Amino acid sequence: MKLRLRWYFVGVMVFIFMTAGLGISQDKEKEQVSMKDWTKILESKVAEKVGDKGIINYEDQYIEVVGIGAPPEKYFGKPQARPMCLRAAETVAKRDLLEIVQGVRIDSETLVKDYVVESDTIRATVNGLVKNAQRVGEPVYMSDGTCEVRVRMYMKGPMMQTIIPKAIEDDKKTDTPPPKVKVAPAPRSEDIYTGLVVDARGLGARPAMSPKIFDEDGREVYGTLVVSKEYAVQQGISGYARDLSAAQANPRVTNNPLTVKALSAEGTGKSDLKISNADANKIRTVKENLTFLQKCRVMIVLD
Repeated sequence: MKLRLRWYFVGVMVFIFMTAGLGISQDKEKEQVSMKDWTKILESKVAEKVGDKGIINYEDQYIEVVGIGAPPEKYFGKPQARPMCLRAAETVAKRDLLEIVQGVRIDSETLVKDYVVESDTIRATVNGLVKNAQRVGEPVYMSDGTCEVRVRMYMKGPMMQTIIPKAIEDDKKTDTPPPKVKVAPAPRSEDIYTGLVVDARGLGARPAMSPKIFDEDGREVYGTLVVSKEYAVQQGISGYARDLSAAQANPRVTNNPLTVKALSAEGTGKSDLKISNADANKIRTVKENLTFLQKCRVMIVLD
C-alpha cells in the first residue's frame, strides 16, 4: 500500500512539472511571436516599447499593439472557435491601444491624455481612431487555442489633425514667439538650405509628436508657432532617425540641409531641443530657410 501511494505521489509531481513546463513553453511561444518583429524595429528605428503590449514607432509614425484572445471554452475545436478568438484578441488589442495612445508625448510637457481630459471633442476623436484601427499582418494561432493579432494606428493624418490645432492654441498662450529679424534680401547660395537636421544624440532626448526647437534665449526656432498646419497634418511636425547620414539624406530635408548640434534636451519629457543662437540666426535671417520650416522639413537624430 505504501509503495502504491509513493508511486501515486511521484506520478502527481511529474504531472505538475510537465504542466508547468507546458505553460512556460506556451508563454515563451507567445512572447516570441509578439516580439520578433518589434525587436528589429527597436534596434533600427526611433521607437519605444510599452511593456509587453506594444510599441510607439516615432520614426514611421505609428502605434502598434498585440492582442491575445481565446474563444469560450465550449467552442474549442469547433468551426466558430477561430472567428471568436480573433474578435476577442482584437478587443484586447484596441483596449491596450487606447491606453498607449493616451501616453504618447505631444511635447516635453504634454501627453495625449492631457488633451483628452480637457476636450470632449478630442476624446471622442481619439476613441474613434482607436476603434477604427486596422489589423496588420496575419493572425497567429497558438498551440493552446489562443490567437494573436496586431493592430496599428498612425499618428499622422487624422490624429495629427486632432492634436495640432490644440497645440498651436496652447503654444500661443505660453511660448515666446520667434523674434522678428531682418531677412537678407539676396543671400549667398551657400546660406540657403533645404531643410534642418538636428543632431540630438548623447543628450537623453526623447521623441514626441510635436517637438520644439528653441535658441539659447528660449525663443522658438521651430515648432507649432512656425509650421504650416497643412504640412504638419500630412507628414508630422518632424522626422526622426538614429543615423546622422540617413537623416541628412532623407527626402524630407531634400538635397542641402543645415545640420546643427543640439545643446540640450529640455522639459520634463526631454523632447524639446535647444540650439545655439548662432545656428538659430543662420535659419532666421534667410527667407528661403523660413519656408522649409513652414513645410516641416526637419529631421531629428536621436540615440
